[in-house]
Amino acid sequence: MNGIYSFSQYIQENIDALPIDIVDNVIRRMDLIISEAEREQAILMYNQLLSFFGDLLVNEDEESVPEPLIEWSKKNAAMQVSAGGRISEIVIRYSPTREIFNELFTDISIDLDLTVKESAFIFKRINTLLDVSLNETFFAFERLSAQYQEETKKELTRLSAPIVPIKDDIVVLPLIGFIDEERIKHIIDNVIPRLANMNVGHVISDFSGLVTINVQVAEAIHQIGSTLRLMGIHVVAAGLRPDLAQTIIKSGIDMSTIESFATVKQALKSIS
Repeated sequence: MNGIYSFSQYIQENIDALPIDIVDNVIRRMDLIISEAEREQAILMYNQLLSFFGDLLVNEDEESVPEPLIEWSKKNAAMQVSAGGRISEIVIRYSPTREIFNELFTDISIDLDLTVKESAFIFKRINTLLDVSLNETFFAFERLSAQYQEETKKELTRLSAPIVPIKDDIVVLPLIGFIDEERIKHIIDNVIPRLANMNVGHVISDFSGLVTINVQVAEAIHQIGSTLRLMGIHVVAAGLRPDLAQTIIKSGIDMSTIESFATVKQALKSIS
């Protein structure tokens, strides 16, 4: 199949020009509006893809897939995740890209006077290559997205109860957003030990940034306050809105035992 080697050689000799034609055709066919930097990045990606394809054509193992292609696909997925994009933005481009490849390779096959068998072999290989790339990109995107979401969740959990030093022995513990069991666990496992190591004398629990709480969370927050008091830390509450106070009362917690102030400023004044 000397025609296959001729085709592979043609790809390698035109490795700089062909990706430009492919990218510009994809942009035009999909009516995309992208920056020049994005266009240059796409050209580089197709340059690498065609290089893989040229090598694959002359590989004696017809079932083999170059390992760099796998890594290339994973890299595409990583770039999409880091940019906050969706997997559909990648998937939707595969169909027109496949069409453009088929049209381009048909023209090249005609120019090189390839046989029907040689052309069929080339089209089978490029379609296999694109299928493998799409699958690897999709799987990598799912895995990296899940990892990114987990890391984001951990970061949000950490930020949901930051320790804000005010004076040498006074800190504010703002409770921010939605407090659930996982964030309560974070406070117990991470925040309380840090407070113990800081030799804190007073903690102002600021509820003003809290969106809502349920009865179970209210009970857990009360237990956290009790734990801090057992450690010899003076705990007061600030920013308790009426709806939050009602939830706490419904949980059976005696509000009369809790020093509560409308604002952190008032709470701080009572301590100083």
